[in-house]
Amino acid sequence: NVMKILCNVALTLVIIGALNWLLIGLLNFDLVASLFGTMSLLSRIIYTLVGISGIVSIAFYQKIND
Repeated sequence: NVMKILCNVALTLVIIGALNWLLIGLLNFDLVASLFGTMSLLSRIIYTLVGISGIVSIAFYQKIND
């Protein structure tokens, strides 16, 4: 099911984003920037995908409340 795959990818990216923010908050260490370069094209793509995944994850509220 395409929707199930989309939800799993979105959830995975949201978790990656949350872990990155945890590292930034606790250790002042940006894992994405250290792996792919500070605001390189690849870093910007990853940040954008994580942001889009956050928006897609809003639909999880409906699934939780069904």
